[in-house]
Formats: sequence, C-alpha cells, structure tokens
Amino acid sequence: MPHLIPVADPEDPRVAPYLAVRERDVAGRRGGFIAEGEVVLRVLARSPLVRARSLLIAQGRLTRLAPLIGQFPEETPVFSASQAVMDAIVGFHIHRGVLAFGERIAEPSAETLLAGLGPRARVLALFGVSNHDNVGGIFRNAAAFGADAVLLDGACCDPLYRKAIRVSVGAAFAMPFARLGSDEDPIALFERHGLTALALSPAGETPLVKLVPPDRAVLLLGAEGQGLSEAILGRARTIAIPMAGAFDSLNVATTSGIVLHHLAFAG
Repeated sequence: MPHLIPVADPEDPRVAPYLAVRERDVAGRRGGFIAEGEVVLRVLARSPLVRARSLLIAQGRLTRLAPLIGQFPEETPVFSASQAVMDAIVGFHIHRGVLAFGERIAEPSAETLLAGLGPRARVLALFGVSNHDNVGGIFRNAAAFGADAVLLDGACCDPLYRKAIRVSVGAAFAMPFARLGSDEDPIALFERHGLTALALSPAGETPLVKLVPPDRAVLLLGAEGQGLSEAILGRARTIAIPMAGAFDSLNVATTSGIVLHHLAFAG
C-alpha cells in the first residue's frame, strides 16, 4: 500500500505538478500528464504503457478509494488534502477529488509499433484531428472494438491531454499509439507493413456495408471539415458511409466507431 502524505499548504512543492491544472493544460507538462477520476485511475493502475508518478486524493475519499490506491506500487507517493486545499492547488473545484500525475513508459516510433503487429491487425491513423473530445472518443472506440494501435500526425492533439484522457475513459492508457514523423510517407509506411489503407471520405468509392474487411487494415481519418488530403485519398481505398437526406459527413469520432464496428464484426 503506498504511503499517504498529508498536504496542508497549496504551495507545497511536492504537489507542484498539480498546480493550476487548466493553465498547465495549455502550457504542457514536459512529457507528463494529469489523469482525473476514479474510472480513469483504475485503467492507469493496470496499464503497461504509462505509470503514475504520484496521486492526489481528497481526504474524504481516502477510505472508499483504499482498494484502488492499493493497486499502485508502494513507492508511488499518495498526497492527501482537504477539499479546500485540493481546490486551491488545482485552481478550481475538483469535485471528483481524484487526480494522478503520470508519464508514458516508452514512446515507440510508428515503424516500431507497426512492426509488432500480428497477422490480423486493425490500426487507426489520424490526420489533423486537433479536437481533444474527438481524439478521446476515437481512442475509446479503438479500445472498445479491439484496435491494435493508433497513429497520429503532427497536427493531431495530444491523446494524453487531460480532457482527451477523460473523454477516452482511460483508453488513452490502454491503446498503443505513436506519432508519424513529419517527413514520413504514411502510405509507404502502411504498405511496408502489409496494411491496406482505408480512407474515409463522403465521396468514397466503396460503401462501408460492401467492404469485406482485409486481414490487416489501417483506417485513415481526417479532421472534420477539410478531411483527408487529396494526396492521401489518391493512394488509398476510399470508403463512404451512406447517409440520409442532404447530410454527407459525421463527427470523426462517430465515424471511427461505425467503421471499427464493421471491421470487427462484418463477415
């Protein structure tokens, strides 16, 4: 059981990573992240991809959360504070009263991540998806439908941003992910690893319902509005989701869930 460390001063340097959480969300945490809520911490506790540097728990929640706290290594500092002190530390009323400061254990390259896939693989590749809610939703869907990995280009937001983690319900800790290099040719990368590139587009040539899922597939998703570039669409198999009326597009996270479900269960 990790040792509990009482904190009475919001300026205590030991809890500095938790200071002004919202402002630090914008400024960044030099490779660290903040996780929030009991459900998310349960995923963090058992994740092989990330680890907690410390926990910060409201005193009133310590007894009920003791079994969860006990899942973390003994050397993990667990700071406890009154609700008022905790609110002063983070800069707003943190009603869940449960936070962790963590880090990724390793940051594999896209090449390394794809090289470790098995004979049947499901990968997502995101291009320009900068909304944290969408990225969090995509990671949640990826975990729910058994995807193997997520790749993100440099324009995508950080899956370990606090809001993205919360929306993903901790799936950002369970789903392996990597960044595509700025000078990397993604289609060539997928071809090297035997992945069939499936690009989602309202003008896609193949309706999703007629798609026979390949054994090894990478689902390409672009930002809402601009979508995928013509350079990518021209080198991939394009897939469309037919819709009613005049609508021709869906939220990108919703799209990912529909297509991943098809890849998981069709045929």
